[in-house]
Amino acid sequence: MLIEVNVEDCYGLADADNRPENQPSGEIAAETWEHWFSVWLKNQEADVPVAPGYEVSLRLTADPDIQALNAQYRQLDRPTDVLAFAALEVNCPQLEEMQSSEPLYLGDIVISIDTAQRQAQQQGHPLKTELAWLASHGFLHLLGWDHPDEASLTEMLDRQETLLRAIGLEIQTP
Repeated sequence: MLIEVNVEDCYGLADADNRPENQPSGEIAAETWEHWFSVWLKNQEADVPVAPGYEVSLRLTADPDIQALNAQYRQLDRPTDVLAFAALEVNCPQLEEMQSSEPLYLGDIVISIDTAQRQAQQQGHPLKTELAWLASHGFLHLLGWDHPDEASLTEMLDRQETLLRAIGLEIQTP
């Protein structure tokens, strides 16, 4: 399954040479993101409509930016770790020829590097692991997963662990 990941690095993780000393390291190459999402897509094959390819937008940003989005779209005026905006939730008719030739746009994932860094430190794992954890969470939301109750949250967190293991990462529980 082919997936294209458009990474918008508003935080500067990819520009390690020009990053101020107080910004966290742990940059992840665009190719790595594409590999991860490709593995996850194969793992979640049952959750995605058949298409010639898939597309996801990933934005890495800071707390003020994600706080503004959280306030605008969730009416929660505080930073959060990850937001997902699923394109598949919109009932927009597509021409049959587009469905057979164009990649299916799954949606947008926005991750706060500031919050991810704090959470990685609290959990005692690398920033890279936390970013993969948050991206997998957002990805599941793009595919229609949700966690309105404790049982569905547990199921979703278990699936995230499966997705991380599929790319060779593990979350160590304290």
